[in-house]
Amino acid sequence: MKETIHFFYNIDVDDIEEKDGKYHFKYNNRDYFFVFYNRLLEELDDILICLSNMKEKGIMPHEIIYNKDNNVLTKVGEYNYILLAVNNLTESYDIIDIYEMNKKLVLSFPQSKLYRNNWGQLWSAKIDYIENQIYELGQKKYTVIESLSYYIGLAENAISYVNNINAIYPNYKEKIVLAHRRIFYPNIKLNYLNPLSFIFDLEVRDIAEYLKALFFSNSDLSAIEELTHYLQVNPLSIYNYHMLFARLLYPSYYFDIYENIMNSESDENELIPIISKVNDYEIFLKKAYLEISKYAKIEKIDWLINQH
Repeated sequence: MKETIHFFYNIDVDDIEEKDGKYHFKYNNRDYFFVFYNRLLEELDDILICLSNMKEKGIMPHEIIYNKDNNVLTKVGEYNYILLAVNNLTESYDIIDIYEMNKKLVLSFPQSKLYRNNWGQLWSAKIDYIENQIYELGQKKYTVIESLSYYIGLAENAISYVNNINAIYPNYKEKIVLAHRRIFYPNIKLNYLNPLSFIFDLEVRDIAEYLKALFFSNSDLSAIEELTHYLQVNPLSIYNYHMLFARLLYPSYYFDIYENIMNSESDENELIPIISKVNDYEIFLKKAYLEISKYAKIEKIDWLINQH
């Protein structure tokens, strides 16, 4: 990769560290990452518009570096890569930082290809794909086979919940804000300011994903306490209170690991810490429901609320 980076960017690199397909190096005391472009090509223009809007508002995401041909994408073999100049590796954003970011970055071009607020449809397609995939490829994935039906059932609960709320509030218009395909904990800037993670969605998407990531981390910080803090500082609409709970209900944390297992990027053992917390997470969901219910009367899932 040293030769590629020199040829396309005129940067001479002494040392490159490769990890998970990302190539990290330092140049002029700044961190750079040469990474595989894992988005649709037609989304790229909207990502660049998003970056421009962020800079206008004083938010500095990672910078996309143009190559010698004045292109954002650099072809390496059959794949497209992007060079990112990273502003900060380790500083992290908490739940209030996410809330403050949401207020600043409301979608200004409604036809954006980064728009993702069709949860019921997206989740249903995901479940259909998984069920077909596991039938064809997953018969020897014993941990997956033993646990998958529970998490598909949980996802189907979330899908029904979202579809029901959309039927109750068919014309409800919510602001759409900058969000992320994935939120991790700790929520470091290396991930949070990565433009290849940017999408537009409801403001509660990142909040819910942050809380789920926090719950399954080994942090001493309490996910329910963080939720309580967020609800105290940010009044939501009745629609968003429901969508916050629906997003907490949807087991993205399981499906992300499942995908990595099926792509041979992770071992099945990575599911065990998730599966071992099934009861604890159900208790968290009940507490979250009760906490949200202090602010709005939201639809109840009887089996979940009544059994703990």
